[in-house]
Amino acid sequence: MAECFRVLGGTPARGLVRPAGNKNAALPMIAASLLAEQPSTIKNVPRIRDVHTLLDLVEFLGATLTWVDDHTLRIDPSKLEPKPLDPALCARIRASILLAGPLLARFGHVTLPPPGGDVIGRRRVDTHFLAFEQMGAEVEIGAEYTLEARRLVGADVFLDEPSVTATENALMAAVRCHGTTVLNNAASEPHVQDLARALVAMGASIDGIGTNRLTVEGQSELHGAEVEIGPDHIEVGSFIGLAAVTDGEVTIEGVRISDLRPVLLQLERMGVHCSVDENRLTVEASQERRIRSDLGGHIPKIEDGPWPAFPADLMSIVVVVATQCTGQILIFEKMFESRLFFVDLLVGMGAQIVLCDPHRVVIAGPARLRGSVVRSPDIRAGMAVLLAALAAEGESVIHNVSQIDRGYERIDDRLRALGCHVERVDDVGVRS
Repeated sequence: MAECFRVLGGTPARGLVRPAGNKNAALPMIAASLLAEQPSTIKNVPRIRDVHTLLDLVEFLGATLTWVDDHTLRIDPSKLEPKPLDPALCARIRASILLAGPLLARFGHVTLPPPGGDVIGRRRVDTHFLAFEQMGAEVEIGAEYTLEARRLVGADVFLDEPSVTATENALMAAVRCHGTTVLNNAASEPHVQDLARALVAMGASIDGIGTNRLTVEGQSELHGAEVEIGPDHIEVGSFIGLAAVTDGEVTIEGVRISDLRPVLLQLERMGVHCSVDENRLTVEASQERRIRSDLGGHIPKIEDGPWPAFPADLMSIVVVVATQCTGQILIFEKMFESRLFFVDLLVGMGAQIVLCDPHRVVIAGPARLRGSVVRSPDIRAGMAVLLAALAAEGESVIHNVSQIDRGYERIDDRLRALGCHVERVDDVGVRS
C-alpha cells in the first residue's frame, strides 16, 4: 500500500536526536561481507529501504542473514552462489552494482543488470569497468553486464573520476587481487573510509585511507569480522537543516565532527551556527540566519564536489535552508544535472528561486512558504520538500514517501519525537 505524509508546518523542532548509521557506508560494507567465506557482523545498520533491498539481493545469492538486534546484522556468505542477479531487485537501487567487485574477486565472474536508483541525471558506470579491466577482467556490455577474470592481478589504476561507488568496487576487487594495486584519483568520503577500515578488519592490507591514493596488497582470502558503521553525516546535515528552517533548537548526539567540517563551514556562511561539544552538536533557536556576502558585496556561492568539498547529497537540503535565510545565494550543483529540478515544487510553495540552468539556482530569502501537495522525486529532494513543509504555513501532503524511506529510517517517528506534526497515512483517498 502506497503511503504519504500529512504535514502541518509552523512548529519549531525541539529536542534530542541521534543519527542513524551511514547509508552510504552500510551498502558497500554489506557487499564487502561477501568477500569472505566466514560470517561477518555489522553494527549500527540503518533499517531503511535501500539496505533491505540490497539484503534481498544478498539473500537471493545464498547468504544467510540474522538480525542479532534491531541494528546489528550477521551475514553468513559461506553458501553464496555466483548466479545472475535478480533484475527486479537491481532496478530498485543504485547500490546493486556494488556486488560486482566482491563477486568478481571471489568467484571470477559476475552477471548483473544495470542498476536503478534516483533519477538525478546521468550516473556513469564506466569508471567501475575500466578499473576492473585494468585488473585483468574482461567486460561485456549488453542488456546485462558480464565480467570474467580467471585471476585478478594488481595494477596501477587511475580512476577517470573520483566516483565513490567505483572506488568502493575497485577497492573490494583489489583486496583479493594477486599483487599490489594502487588506486589513484580515488574517492575519500567518510563512507569510503568506513569501508576501507572494515576491509582491514577482514584481513585486507590498505594504505592511504582518507586520501585520494590507496595502495592495496592483495590477499588470497579474507575472513569474517565485526565492524561498525559510522553516523550518517548527511542525516546530521538534514537535522541541522530542520532546526534552521523551523527556527527550532535541536541537539544531535553521536556525531563525528570530522565528517561535518565542510557542511558546517557553508552553513555558517548562511547564518546557521552550531555549537559542538565532542560528539554532540546543537543548533540553537532564534538565529539571525543572514547570508554573508562575499568580499565586495558579491553574491556568495555554495558548490558541491568530491570530498572534502561540500557533499552533493546535501545540496537539496541547503536549497531549502536558503529559502529561510535573509539574503541571496547561488547554489551550484556540479555533480548531477537533474538534481535541482525539484525546486519547482518549492517555487509552488512560495520560494523565491530562479533556476538558471540544470546546475544552478539563485535563491532570495526569507520566503513565506505555504503548504502544498507535492510528490517526493528522490531520497534527498524528498527530505528537502519535507523540511519545506515543516517550515510552511498550513498543511502539506507529500506523496511517494517510499523514496524518503530509502534513505531515512523511521523519519516520521523521529520528527514527531522532536515535536513536528507529521502523520503517515495510506495514499488512497488523500487529496492530490
